[in-house]
Amino acid sequence: MIDQYIYALANYGVKKGLIGKEDKPWAVNRLLQALELSAIGPEEAAGEDLPLEDILAPLLDDAEARGIIPGGVVSRDLLDTKLMGELTPRPSQVIAAFWEKYDRSPEEATDWFYGLCQDADYIRRYRIAKDMKWVTSTEYGDLDITINLSKPEKDPKAIAAAKAAPQSGYPKCQLCRENEGYAGRVDHPARQNHRVIPVTIDGKDWFFQYSPYVYYNEHCIVFNGQHTPMKIERATFRKLLDFVKLFPHYFVGSNADLPIVGGSILSHDHFQGGRYTFAMERAPVERAVTFPGYEDVEAGIVRWPMSVLRLRCEDDERLVELADKILTAWRGYSDPAVSIYAETDGEPHNTITPIARRRAGKFELDLVLRNNLTTPEHPMGLFHPHAELHHIKKENIGLIEVMGLAVLPARLKGELARLGELLVSGGDVAADPELAKHAPWAEELREKYTFTPENVDQILRDEVGKVFAQVLEHAGVYKRNEAGQAAFLRFVESVG
Repeated sequence: MIDQYIYALANYGVKKGLIGKEDKPWAVNRLLQALELSAIGPEEAAGEDLPLEDILAPLLDDAEARGIIPGGVVSRDLLDTKLMGELTPRPSQVIAAFWEKYDRSPEEATDWFYGLCQDADYIRRYRIAKDMKWVTSTEYGDLDITINLSKPEKDPKAIAAAKAAPQSGYPKCQLCRENEGYAGRVDHPARQNHRVIPVTIDGKDWFFQYSPYVYYNEHCIVFNGQHTPMKIERATFRKLLDFVKLFPHYFVGSNADLPIVGGSILSHDHFQGGRYTFAMERAPVERAVTFPGYEDVEAGIVRWPMSVLRLRCEDDERLVELADKILTAWRGYSDPAVSIYAETDGEPHNTITPIARRRAGKFELDLVLRNNLTTPEHPMGLFHPHAELHHIKKENIGLIEVMGLAVLPARLKGELARLGELLVSGGDVAADPELAKHAPWAEELREKYTFTPENVDQILRDEVGKVFAQVLEHAGVYKRNEAGQAAFLRFVESVG
């Protein structure tokens, strides 16, 4: 019976264009080797095409039953990636096909490459589909809310195996180019079906790939060919604008380069981009400003919970010059009246989260002012979600959240479902050990709403979205009140 799934996987590769029809016997033998099998029976008449996950699952079940893998999501992922790697075109073939299509149209090239990454199962469509997603209307526009369920939780066996495994420094991190084709191990994902495209930005060798977790449409990662730490500097703006020159239908941005306000990987310089319009991009400029000597650059403060300066100009080099001037000014700027300190005890606090895009024939940069000061009252960060919001979100507010897309922890799926039941039944939220952290919030909601089985899910979704808007307000260095906006203008005037 298992033989037919091997043939089905080879046929899938032919159908998706991963291999040619002439490659099929070779591919079947490659799959046999990967599965530690030495023979296969004749192929039966092809039946209805199965979804990829329904082809892979029996192959993994059989390998587990034969003791080829120990079982659990980690070992299964290592093996199914190995199987898909046997069908994925060589890097040189992918690169050649990409640039051939690019010569006709950058969009054709990215459409094809994105499709390839899905067909090769590097992007696992069937896992991404499990993510919970909704939109909440707020005073800042429609915010995207996601509960990420596609990143698999490690099982106890895998955690124990990873602890016992010898430590390896190869690849140095999950972004390094050396991941392409890597077999993986219990503490590092397999990447035999992973492909990257070389690009040149600011005259340097960088690489372009898609994220396996796809938080939004065509979520891509652009990373330095060298394993070098994140750094926001003049060259960052040049690189971002060079990328949107190459791919004008994409935005691209960088996480900040300091802890708390940065992303999860600070050790490898990289950007994130894609083909998606975030709420921050839709947000209008609410106050135009002018920087002396840069009257040709449209500039203004964006109507957004975080503190954003938007710059727009046909000449991208002028944007680089002005962005660098603003960054340099911000790095050294303090305003004790609003608790902004450039440094304390020699530790720098100010940085920027920059985002680049093309719009209406012009280049555009959004510069989000960030500060990672901690205080005794807010030990995780003054401009970070405060403790009363940690029941929903306590992780760093990185680039994706800054732009208006909440990436919330998987625990909330179950917690919100149980919370909804208690809100409807009138149960004691504080008495539930896992839900107790939501109790103060639940009491506020009970004062606002009468809950029924029909309305509870929608109310909770809307209220989670409103909490996320508060999260962004907490992360904003200049608050959206009279004192905060006056302080924002003081900084703008200081750039001079």
